[in-house]
Amino acid sequence: MNHASAPTPPRGVYLITPDEPDTARLLARTAPLLAAGATWLQYRNKTADAALRHAQAAALQGLCQQYAVPLIINDDVALAQAVAAAGVHLGEDDGDIARARALLGPDALLGASCYDTLALAERAVAAGASYVAFGAFFPSTSKATTRRAPPDLLRQSAALGVPRVAIGGLSPDNVTPLIAAGADLVAVISSVYAAPDPVATLHAYLACFQDTTA
Repeated sequence: MNHASAPTPPRGVYLITPDEPDTARLLARTAPLLAAGATWLQYRNKTADAALRHAQAAALQGLCQQYAVPLIINDDVALAQAVAAAGVHLGEDDGDIARARALLGPDALLGASCYDTLALAERAVAAGASYVAFGAFFPSTSKATTRRAPPDLLRQSAALGVPRVAIGGLSPDNVTPLIAAGADLVAVISSVYAAPDPVATLHAYLACFQDTTA
């Protein structure tokens, strides 16, 4: 399902927020990355309570609107609705894609984590997912990576007709083969946010797309 209303073409860096408890600092860290060309932003904070998550999501939605970057909420359809985010990303155990589509409407960006399994991606797209995410491709610092996806999975999923996201242990040094295999977006957290120069690192990822023809 293609969503023409997305403000930017779905190709490039899919930035995911770190567990940052200070909302002002989260905004200060994120704004330069949106200005530098991040394609999508996902709000993800596994340590915040509901009140902080709402406050941070609302603040990020305002920031994303300034830069015309879609904001996608991790694992929480109700929060996505509450802050008028562009969509939601759901893991395997985080909710039903079809229900999220019914609640958020035809233009919402709905993502599904499909790990290392093409069948999960096929079911997600059939249920209304806008994009699918595969990984981890490499060891990751953000979560345990017991399920490892082979790059060929990106080629095998081309027929799904939706953007494919690569995630898990990515760096500017290892994403080029994944982009060549069909990754439309590379999802990153600490490799950008924790870098000595986050903006320069984002630009390095973007250069990998310029250097690669899928």
